[in-house]
Amino acid sequence: MTLRFYDTASAEVRNFVPLIEGKASLYYCGATVQGMPHVGHIRSAIAFDQLTRWLTYRGFRVTVVRNVTDIDDKILAKSEASFAAGFKPEAGEVVQEDWWALAYRYEQEFLKAYDTLGVSRPTYEPRATGHIPEMHALIQQLIDRGHAYPALDGSGDVYFDVRSWSKYGALTRQNIDDMQAAPDADPRGKRDPRDFALWKGSKEGEPATASWASPWGAGRPGWHLECSAMVTKYLGTEFDIHGGGLDLRFPHHENELAQSQAAGHPFANFWMHNGMVTYQGEKMSKSIGNTISPAEMLELAPPRVVRYYLGQAHYRSILDYRPTSLQEAAAAVERIDGFLAKASARFGNDVSIVAGNFGSSADAVRTFAEAMDDDLNVPRALAALHETVRAGNTALAEGDDDAGRQAMYAVVMMAEVLGLNAVAGTDSGSGKEATALEVLVQAQLQARAAARAEKNWTASDAIRDTLAAAGVVVEDGPDGATWSLKRD
Repeated sequence: MTLRFYDTASAEVRNFVPLIEGKASLYYCGATVQGMPHVGHIRSAIAFDQLTRWLTYRGFRVTVVRNVTDIDDKILAKSEASFAAGFKPEAGEVVQEDWWALAYRYEQEFLKAYDTLGVSRPTYEPRATGHIPEMHALIQQLIDRGHAYPALDGSGDVYFDVRSWSKYGALTRQNIDDMQAAPDADPRGKRDPRDFALWKGSKEGEPATASWASPWGAGRPGWHLECSAMVTKYLGTEFDIHGGGLDLRFPHHENELAQSQAAGHPFANFWMHNGMVTYQGEKMSKSIGNTISPAEMLELAPPRVVRYYLGQAHYRSILDYRPTSLQEAAAAVERIDGFLAKASARFGNDVSIVAGNFGSSADAVRTFAEAMDDDLNVPRALAALHETVRAGNTALAEGDDDAGRQAMYAVVMMAEVLGLNAVAGTDSGSGKEATALEVLVQAQLQARAAARAEKNWTASDAIRDTLAAAGVVVEDGPDGATWSLKRD
């Protein structure tokens, strides 16, 4: 089956044809590091991690960029509030914190959450503050092409002229006259209230460290500009996939698309957006107290269970949290682990069959692959995985070792694609995880050896890159490949 994804821009499922054969480029929006990660952040990261893993499994060499927005109105406001609050050591609070220290502290919290839940590190993870020259260059391009202008009130702001770009609103299919005003700067300096800020001039009371010199005066970048500048630097003016949460479609992604294409950049070939997380059918809101954070989930269940729950729905659908959600996910993970424990106890780390030759499990593997090819349909893929677990348990009970071994390999492969074998912090004191890891890696090394024998270097390198992303170091020697876990 042809690999197909839903493209938000065209509102249809389209065949995925990469711009460069054998390669895939993905940019997805990371965090604005002004607070602890919430469940929507982590769901998005898991969805695009699954996408990356599937593209890699399909033989693509994938370049992934996930940005960090480390300068923003909210970051500055929280920093200012920390100084206004004064030092309160008895409350155990971190206060009197410079904006850049606050941003870095929360950035580390995001990385910790990603790592704990098995989200592979991206190829590049640029910070906005490290790309000011690229942002200046993009602003100047837009001014030169008649799509941007310095503020009319001399504030030092620079705005994108939305009415200069006839396609503005195309991503979300909105009429410009129906849009609300952009709330990111004082409207007195704008030609149109909907014009959005590319550059924000320094304001009285803001810290000097949050300001950079520019041709339009000292200031800092607008939020939307940051992503356009960073993705162009690392993936070029045209790339395969731009991803992010559904809540980013407007205004963030709409503005990214407009300013990038107005600068002459084709930009993303696909726009992919993951759905929101609700709480018993309602939007999560701190004001009504119906929220649950990733940290709270991890207090209730092991990381693999949390990963399973957050990654089990179709990425475009709403994922609804209920008090029983993690219990249900735990039961599903236990079924997988129970079968792998029994299979590895019987077969050990035997990899005598060629990885990919799944025998009686071939139909389930084919169903799994067809589901993942069809717009990353994880629910169908999980159904195939659990059907293989059931068939494998039956084979073990009936003494059919060939079928049981084939099911074991199939389950390990499917779990790896879904990232369930890459999660840290599972039950310690048991050998199940070590055995499953050994089976998984050896199967991947067998597949890599087969690819190298066929001189399929793209597939061989892709397998090695997947293992490296999971912290597995592969070394080739005269007696074949060996592996070890990367040490910090």
